[in-house]
Amino acid sequence: MPLTGEYEPSPAQWVRDQVAEYERSGGTRANTLRDTGLPIVVLTARGARSGKIRKFALMRVEHDGEYALVASKGGAPDNPQWYWNIKADPSALVLQDGPEPFDAVAREVTGEEKAEWWARAVAAYPPYAEYQEKTARAIPVFVARRADSA
Repeated sequence: MPLTGEYEPSPAQWVRDQVAEYERSGGTRANTLRDTGLPIVVLTARGARSGKIRKFALMRVEHDGEYALVASKGGAPDNPQWYWNIKADPSALVLQDGPEPFDAVAREVTGEEKAEWWARAVAAYPPYAEYQEKTARAIPVFVARRADSA
């Protein structure tokens, strides 16, 4: 079920610009994190408190059609706001990796499964390891998949 409602763009201009260009181009432009050359996906979720539609770019960590959503916030002491949006409704998601967005569901992973996904995430984006060293919190990881395959 596609997410509907009022879209509230990110307060960060670069995030707003990247999401808009990624969506406008079907994922052919603005598809890497700034100047790193490392690929991103765009995730859409419903705001846990506002109910508004939120969109943000996350590092692309894909394995067998599933995606890690790493709530790193650059190693900050608290989780990013989108973490709470997904916790509130893990089935109200749309993920875009390329031209066609798809409905997705996510679940937070722990234990061995988290360790496997964490290793994949660090391989895709090595700064995640540094972010974990910077913070006392265990950085949460969700795994998202197509809603029709959940």
